[in-house]
Amino acid sequence: MKKIHLLIIKAFIRPFIVTFFIVMFVLLMLFLFKYIDDLIGKGFEWYVILQLLWYASATNVAMALPLAMLLSSIMTFGSLGENYELVAIKSSGVSLNKAMRPLLVLVTLMSIGAFLFSDYMLPVANLKMGSLLYDVRNQKAAFLIENGIFNNSIPGYSIRVQKKDKDGRTLHNLLIYDQSKGNGNNAAVLAKSGLMYKIDNDKTLVILLKDGVRYEESAGDKGYSPRQRFTRFRFKETEQKFDLSAFAMQRTDENLFKGNYAMLNLRQLNYYKDSTSRIVDSAARAMLPYVASSYKIYGPTPAIPRADTVHKQAEKPLPVPAYNSNILEIIPAAERSYTINNATSEARAIADNMSNRGLEFKEYERSIRRYIIEYNRKFTLSVSCLILFSIGAPLGAIIRKGGLGLPVVMSIIFFLIYHIISTIGEKSAKEGTMSPIAGMWMAIVVLAPLGAFLTWKATSDSALFDLEYYKLMFQKFFARFKKKKEQETKAINK
Repeated sequence: MKKIHLLIIKAFIRPFIVTFFIVMFVLLMLFLFKYIDDLIGKGFEWYVILQLLWYASATNVAMALPLAMLLSSIMTFGSLGENYELVAIKSSGVSLNKAMRPLLVLVTLMSIGAFLFSDYMLPVANLKMGSLLYDVRNQKAAFLIENGIFNNSIPGYSIRVQKKDKDGRTLHNLLIYDQSKGNGNNAAVLAKSGLMYKIDNDKTLVILLKDGVRYEESAGDKGYSPRQRFTRFRFKETEQKFDLSAFAMQRTDENLFKGNYAMLNLRQLNYYKDSTSRIVDSAARAMLPYVASSYKIYGPTPAIPRADTVHKQAEKPLPVPAYNSNILEIIPAAERSYTINNATSEARAIADNMSNRGLEFKEYERSIRRYIIEYNRKFTLSVSCLILFSIGAPLGAIIRKGGLGLPVVMSIIFFLIYHIISTIGEKSAKEGTMSPIAGMWMAIVVLAPLGAFLTWKATSDSALFDLEYYKLMFQKFFARFKKKKEQETKAINK
C-alpha cells in the first residue's frame, strides 16, 4: 500500500512542478506584453525589471496554482490509466478512492499553503508590485539623441545633432536652443563637434562642445528699448551641462498604496469593513435630525425641534389647525408667497443633500463589497485547488491519456469554465447585482457537483469519454431503428 502511494505521489509531483512553471512563464509573458510600452525606452536598470517580474510572478500564483493542479492531476492519472497501472492497482485490491487519498492529503496541504500565501505574502507582493509599476509607468522616457531630430525632453533646451557616431558619445554639427530663461529661442549654440558623457551618478549630462559659437539676444542697458543687444561668442572648447534628475526613477512612498483592497490581509480587511460599516450607520442616523429640523410643527408653541428632541416630537406630533381643502388656508394671505418660496428652497436643499448623501452611501457600499470580495478571495484560492483536483484526477482516470495532448485540451476547457464563471460572479458582486459571498463562491458551487459526478464515474469504471463506446451505442441505436422500419414496412405490405 505504501509503495503504491509513493508511486502516485512521485507521478504527480513531477508534472505539477513542470506545469506550474510553464503556466507562470506564460502569465509573465502576458504581463510583459501588456506593459511593454511602459518598459521600453526608459533606461531602467536590469534589477528594476527583475524586481517587477518577481512581484508579478507572486501575484500570478492565484491563477497558475489551480491551473497547474488541474493539468497535473489529469496528466498523472491519464498516464497511469494509459500504461494500465490503474488496472494493476485495482487488481491488487486497492480502489481508486484509496489510491487518491495520499494525493488528496498532499493537495490539502498545498491548499492550506495557498491560503497562508494569499493572506501573508500576496498582499505584500501586490503592494510592492503596485507601487513599483506606478513608478515605472510614470517614468519619463530615457534621454536619447537621434540624428537630425530635435530633442525637447530636457526642460528649457532643444537639442539637434546632425550625426552621431557608433560609439554613442561623439556628436557632429550640434545646435542647442537655450529656452531656460523663458524668452523663447533668444540664445543658440552651434558647434562642429562634441563629446557627450554623464557625471554625478548619471544625474548630470555634460556635452563638451568644440569649435562653435554662441548667439544671444538681450534687452538694452537702459531698460526697455526697441533696439536689442546681440552677442556673439566664439569658442574652441566649452562645456554645456544639463540636469537629468527628472529622468531618474523616483520611488513613491509605499504607504500611499496600503489602503488598496488587494494589499490587505484578513485582519485588515475585516477592520476596514467594520469601520466603513460604522461610518455608514452613523451617517444614516444623522439624516433624520437634518430632515426633521426643516419641518415647521404647528401647535400651542410652534418651534423648530432640536436634534436631541426630534425623536420624541416625532412620536407625539402636535395638532395642525383645521383646513378645508388646502393647507395654505391656515397661512395668512400676505405671507403665502414667501412661505411657498421658502418651502420650495428648503425642499430643493433637502433633495440635493439627499442626492449627495445617496452617492456617498453608494461609494461606501461599493467599498464594503470590495472588502468582502477580497476577504473571500483568500479562501476561494485554496478551495479552488481542491475542486479542480477533484475534477482533474477522475477525469484523467476516465480518458486514460497522458502527456501534453488531450490532457492539456481538457484542462484548458475546464479551467476556462471555472475562470469564466468566477469572473462573471466577481463582476456581478462588484456591481452589486449579486451578493459578494455568492459571487465569489459561485464557480466553486457550480463545479463541486461536477467533481463529485466525475469521481463517481471514475470509481465505477465508466466509459464517459470513450469514443468507441459512443460509436457502438449509436450503431446499436441505428440498427434498432432500421429493424423497426423494416418491421413496419413488412406489416404494411401484408
